[in-house]
Amino acid sequence: MWIRRSNVCSSGKIVGEAEYWAFPANDGLGVLDNGVHPEANRSGVGRFFWPRAMGRAAEQRMTRNRRVPPTVSRRDLMRKGAKLAAAATVLSAIPASLRPVAWAAGSEGLEKQKLSLGIIPLTDCAPLVIAKERGYFEKFGLEVSLSREASWANIRDKVTVGALDGAHMLAPIPLAATLGIGGLQQPMVTALSLDLNGNAITVSTELYQRMAAADPEGVAESPMSARPLKRVIDSDRTAGRAPMVFGVTFPVSMHTYELRYWMASAGIDPNRDVRLVVVPPPQMVANLEAKNIVGYCVGEPWNSQAVASGIGRVLVTGYEIWNNSPEKVFGVTEAWAEQNPNTHRALLCALLEAARWTDLDENRAEVVRIISQPAYVDASPGVVGMSMTGTFQYGAGEAARPLPDFNVFHRYAAAFPWRSHAAWILTQMVRWGQVEHAVDLGKIAANVYRPDLFREAARAVGIPAPASDTKAEGTHSEAWSLRAVSPSSGSTTIAMGPDRFVDGSVFDSLHLIPYLSSHWIDSRKVALDDLGQLNS
Repeated sequence: MWIRRSNVCSSGKIVGEAEYWAFPANDGLGVLDNGVHPEANRSGVGRFFWPRAMGRAAEQRMTRNRRVPPTVSRRDLMRKGAKLAAAATVLSAIPASLRPVAWAAGSEGLEKQKLSLGIIPLTDCAPLVIAKERGYFEKFGLEVSLSREASWANIRDKVTVGALDGAHMLAPIPLAATLGIGGLQQPMVTALSLDLNGNAITVSTELYQRMAAADPEGVAESPMSARPLKRVIDSDRTAGRAPMVFGVTFPVSMHTYELRYWMASAGIDPNRDVRLVVVPPPQMVANLEAKNIVGYCVGEPWNSQAVASGIGRVLVTGYEIWNNSPEKVFGVTEAWAEQNPNTHRALLCALLEAARWTDLDENRAEVVRIISQPAYVDASPGVVGMSMTGTFQYGAGEAARPLPDFNVFHRYAAAFPWRSHAAWILTQMVRWGQVEHAVDLGKIAANVYRPDLFREAARAVGIPAPASDTKAEGTHSEAWSLRAVSPSSGSTTIAMGPDRFVDGSVFDSLHLIPYLSSHWIDSRKVALDDLGQLNS
């Protein structure tokens, strides 16, 4: 375990790993999880270190029925890295337009049939689980095993070194890996979005009570702004209290960017007014209960679990921060996609059909039953179903509210890898100081997000695809129609949902620099003039 001894305190918490991830103006990204810092063990595999406050029972509860990942030694990592470098050298000698043909070697069959794909125990792993359990992978000639991983760093690193063929990924991970943010630089691609929405911001019941006392009108608003939280933060600062600690699942994640965006929209600087620490999703509730954190942004079912346990209260959902925002993607390395074009296409076809089945209302109860199993999410169907069946409960004892779009897997062109989504994510990396040098953001978005590959797979399974690779965000408060291409009838339309931001802003991927300059709270390390020269 590559953790500096000085960073493990007597309570069993790992804090201050500035060597690996340091958010600007913070004292280093702390890690209050039960395990190795996500950047500390570069192989992505490590022993778990359990805070004493969580106890042995929590450890047993979290590790029960978890598949133990194979050990990846440093020698294995170096060997796999050398193979990847060799593959990249070969690929560089082949024109891009001919690479799929060259790697297919004239074969019409699959380059690889037995695959290992990674998942994190969250409800939005559903398309992969359903594709396996209902035979969609098998339909397209694939023999797939799903490996339940402990953290997003495991997912990223195992895909990087080839220990996993592909994985359920945070939407920003392929972009960050391609840029070399936070780990080994490895070009990745995604040709499929796994879902829209799915996150929420939850705080302890104690903090919620303080917010309600400080701003009773604010907590009654829907959606709730961060104004009540700001009043508590301002009060704590006046009293000389330390900044509150919030958990995020990974530094490059929609959870991180949604939490930061929501806070900043009310005047809270997430780099100065609070501390953000990385906590793997299944460990959020235990760390909230242990008072290691006062709140977090995470996917389901870990918000509903805190509500059901009576220790947390949901403030706002990701859908309310940005209607129908991107969340997870299916990611592979660029080299793997080019070496296995037919296999990649078969995976996309299987996942598209699984996502379509998953999104039907009449199938949601069965989806909940399947993904709740110990091998996948390992949570009670009652908790998993809180967000998957059209309603959402914000607090214990409160009536569930209708929220049919909390999880969207197929409708609204949910599976399409919008390059405008990639561009927005990249602007957040710039805004919060994760991109340290001027880069061509549009080029990165185009290299990583691959709607061309999506269209090939969608055509094969008879699913319409958007006609454009980008769209404006924040311009629709109601349902609208998108121009699309149907495999059977040619020109058609796709019914789309709202795409408004909580602060009413509009994002146009053709005007990135004006968008970045509009933020009055940021931690940019790149001058906009320098960035503008590459992004005109």
